[in-house]
Parts: sequence; structure tokens; C-alpha cells
Amino acid sequence: MASQTMQRLLKEALGLSEAERAEFARDLVKSLDGPADATAAKDWDEEIARRIKQIDAATAQTIDRGEFSRRLRERTGRA
Repeated sequence: MASQTMQRLLKEALGLSEAERAEFARDLVKSLDGPADATAAKDWDEEIARRIKQIDAATAQTIDRGEFSRRLRERTGRA
């Protein structure tokens, strides 16, 4: 059961505007994340560049949106 403090905070948060609630929720979720990986952004930039080069060189194996959606539903168990 939620503590009295949590209940009070929730009541107050629900009184905020939609934009304020969204910002509040984002900040709460962000507070649960661990420290940022210092090399992650650089690594992702390199991976994206590599994939773009493959697409430009026509060496990438691509799938259409329908196939992507089918595979995603299959992996997540959603029919």
C-alpha cells in the first residue's frame, strides 16, 4: 500500500497541467536510471554510420515495414 507521503505527492502531481505532469514523470523515471555510459553515444554514432554505409553500398539486408511489424509481434508475443 502506498505511504501517506506517496498518496499526497500523487494527489498534488495530478493537479499539475499535462505538460507539468509529463515533465515530472520524465524526471522521476530519469532518477531511476544509472549513470550515463560515457562511450554509448559515440558507439551508437559509429554503428549508425556503419549501417548507413551498408545501405548506401547496397550491402545491407533490409526488410519492409510489414515484415518488421510481423517480426516484432512474433518476438513480443502479440498477435
